Amino acid sequence: MLVLSSPSGAGKTTIAKRLLECDRGIAMSVSVTTRTARPAERDGVDYHFIDQQDFDRLATTGQLLEHAIVFGRRYGTPRGPVEAALRAGRDVLFDIDWQGTQQLAENARDDLVSIFILPPSVAELERRLNSRAQDSADEIARRMSRALDEMSHWPEYDYVFVNHDLDTSVAAACAILQAERLRRRRQIGLGDFVSALRHDR
Repeated sequence: MLVLSSPSGAGKTTIAKRLLECDRGIAMSVSVTTRTARPAERDGVDYHFIDQQDFDRLATTGQLLEHAIVFGRRYGTPRGPVEAALRAGRDVLFDIDWQGTQQLAENARDDLVSIFILPPSVAELERRLNSRAQDSADEIARRMSRALDEMSHWPEYDYVFVNHDLDTSVAAACAILQAERLRRRRQIGLGDFVSALRHDR
């Protein structure tokens, strides 16, 4: 499970989409949320948009791997699709915040790789939020006030980089994914393969 976290506007969603485009071995975890869809968002692709009652039912019946309240709205990760993808041998990409990452770490630390993405500056973060033209001025102000708290959680992550340039950041995320796949403990059947090599004379 590969987690990308960042303050809103630092680029995690764009990096996640690019990572999915360049690597067919990874699947996106689509979160459920009680917030309304933004104009360009599609239900079932960007998020599953559900009401509070449905969210509470999923949470209380253990159908969410993690869930959190962000800006007064509920977000969570459905358990079923993630576990099915992992059983099928695919890696799973998460676009979630530090609260969700902490919960995943508690439940599945050995299967988790986490990346925190920092903006180049606070001014650039605000510029990016404004350039998206998706949120009201009040919403942007709330996101900016929350950003400093979110950034304080960077030491909890395995990897951290600054998103100065999108292409460079995507390359860094791809490199982390490939390196983690090559960890000895993640290469299932490697011992048998090496044993066969040693006896192949």
